[in-house]
Amino acid sequence: MTWEVAFVCLLLLAALISFIVEKIPTDQVALAVLAILVGASALPFETTLPDLNRLMTVFANPAPMTIAAMFILSAALEKTGLLESLSSTLQRLTRLGYRRFLMVLVLFVAGISAFINNTPVVIVFMPVVLSLSRSLNMPASKLLIPLSYASIFGGTCTLVGTSTNILASSILEASGEPPLGMFEIGWIGLPLVFLGMIYLALFADKLLPERSTLTSILSEEERKEFISDAYVQKGSQMIGKVLTETRLYKESSVRILEMIRNNVPVKLDNPSEIEVQEGDRLVLALRPSGFVQARNLEGLALAVTNQVGVETISAHEGAIVEGVIGPNSSVVGQSVRELNFRQRFRVILLAIHRRGINLSKALETTPLEAGDLLLMMGTDEAIEALRRSDEIFLLDHPPVPARVRRRRQPLVLATVVGVILAAAFNVMPIVGAALIGAALIFITGCLRSKEGYASIEWSILALIYGMLALGLAMESTGTAALIAQGLYQLTDFAFFSESIRPYILLGAIYLTTMIMTETLSNNATVVLMAPIALSLGATLEVDPRPFIIACCIAASASFSTPVGYQTNTYVYGVGGYRFTDFARIGLPLNLMYFVVSVLAIPWIWSF
Repeated sequence: MTWEVAFVCLLLLAALISFIVEKIPTDQVALAVLAILVGASALPFETTLPDLNRLMTVFANPAPMTIAAMFILSAALEKTGLLESLSSTLQRLTRLGYRRFLMVLVLFVAGISAFINNTPVVIVFMPVVLSLSRSLNMPASKLLIPLSYASIFGGTCTLVGTSTNILASSILEASGEPPLGMFEIGWIGLPLVFLGMIYLALFADKLLPERSTLTSILSEEERKEFISDAYVQKGSQMIGKVLTETRLYKESSVRILEMIRNNVPVKLDNPSEIEVQEGDRLVLALRPSGFVQARNLEGLALAVTNQVGVETISAHEGAIVEGVIGPNSSVVGQSVRELNFRQRFRVILLAIHRRGINLSKALETTPLEAGDLLLMMGTDEAIEALRRSDEIFLLDHPPVPARVRRRRQPLVLATVVGVILAAAFNVMPIVGAALIGAALIFITGCLRSKEGYASIEWSILALIYGMLALGLAMESTGTAALIAQGLYQLTDFAFFSESIRPYILLGAIYLTTMIMTETLSNNATVVLMAPIALSLGATLEVDPRPFIIACCIAASASFSTPVGYQTNTYVYGVGGYRFTDFARIGLPLNLMYFVVSVLAIPWIWSF
């Protein structure tokens, strides 16, 4: 082993550990890997590490640009309401009963996810599924994991079904092999869709829990909380006291949301240092019993008591809604306090649900993450304003686009179909077709450029570039070949004939990729495993295509954990699931995918 191989192995190990520990965002880890390799390329002596010019070729890889363009096309389908229009057709099918409806849901969602990014599909369909679960008289937890799984099923059917397929195809083409065809992977993906559908129809009801959504955290009285304004009158006992010393602050059924002094909001970060003054206007959240307590405080006039001889102050019931933070939301990484959440969105944050944990404490200082489920309360006007933003996706019903945008649905659909057909019939490479489609979406006004660029998950592109650089280093230093040789030697037993060894190693590649994708990003996994798969084909002197196909399927087949795939993370909090719920229903599905793939792939793509 040369020092270059040892260096790349250490870099690979450090990246994997960092991905698993999650102390540093994955995109930052990938950029750090790229930076280290760039620094190593400047060493003043000859090495097998790629030099700077060769490292920069990763930016010429067409896969990231294709993925970015597909993000834009997916956003156009979402913003024009086409996904919402498709989802509304499911409303009429609830009369089929749970099992048959579940089969229709899986096929429907998988069919859509085969051609566009599955994250917006799941986000748009979540409110629909929550509504349909009530029509079926079933808890939403019986449908949300199948919704996520269905989107994963669909991604294994086409080249554009998931970014991992596009990446694998690009790496395969760069090695001198023909790229994947638009529907080539569907030879194995489509049978797996039907097998997954049958499995869920038979066992989902038994294996999935009956769980309530986040609103069940609140008691019946807490759900009836009201928002009201109050006014500190002359002679009030509160005047001159700090906020924490007042009876109002100590009442459990009353919460002070905001203080307004001389028409300027006063920050409530340190209530023990804020002194109450005459004329202060307080925005309160009151449970029904809290009205009585607040009304009995001398010198405090509630809006509903009509005792204030100043401007009219309203009182209104606060509606409670649940929302999910989207992957491209600007609030990601910021705490509630940094965002000034109450003033920015005009709603009250009651709780945060993240990966099976209710973060009802320290809400002010907790940095928000993509996939966090928020429980909020606000007026109807505030909620409708929040619904129109792209920061938080509300789960009561899908967003309804403006009529002007709805009229552009046929144009968006025609563009997406044109991109798929152009790539399928080899009119042009997928990157060219996707870029032309994205340009048409912008030029025709189907999507504003700001919205399109915001829809691109730049962190994924940064991750891909960093991992492509690491994959290049693995290839140029011989690290990938060394790992492939090690796998080959592991099967060097007398009872393994040369003819059966490729099948054993195919299973090893699949299992390794599957395990990695349950804890790492699926894009990082496929970029790291593809060079090993290619080297394994060269070591065995067989066609590497079956190994690449196995990587594609295994990198997408993330069923056993809620963190291996982004759609699993989104339904995790919404359905009130626990970590073990995914393992209970997902492990058999992982095993089924493994067995079918290892048996069928060599039959379809011979070694």
